[in-house]
Amino acid sequence: MNASYASLTHQELVEIMRAVKSDLRGADLSGADLTGADLSDANLTGANLSGADLSEANLTGADLSYANMRAANLSGADLRGAILTGADLSNTDLSESNMGGAEMSDANLALSNLHGAERRGPGRRQFNRRGPGAGRGPERRMAERRQPGRRQNRRH
Repeated sequence: MNASYASLTHQELVEIMRAVKSDLRGADLSGADLTGADLSDANLTGANLSGADLSEANLTGADLSYANMRAANLSGADLRGAILTGADLSNTDLSESNMGGAEMSDANLALSNLHGAERRGPGRRQFNRRGPGAGRGPERRMAERRQPGRRQNRRH
């Protein structure tokens, strides 16, 4: 499915989403207003959701593998059990979202707002922000530098 939803009203868009909820692979939903939409268990593999408003949306169990969600608003969204493998979530607002049990391997979270976001679940990886020092806060980087037996790069 490759359609543009820019001219549809919020209600029309939500009704279309319900009708085809099970398969939205590759859909172009960039900039769409999906506030509070129920997209639970939807297949959004490779979908373009860049700049979309998915605040308070229900995305539990949704497959968002390799989706482009750059600069999307996912504040307060429910992403429990969602599959976000390889998804681009850079510069995305994930504040107050629930990502418990979500699979996020190779997801790009660079410059994303994770304030108040929950990520709990057995055996799940912590958030992985790409870039220099990814996944390491300043305290951890300092501790790594001070580890005994660890080679230090020093200029003489």
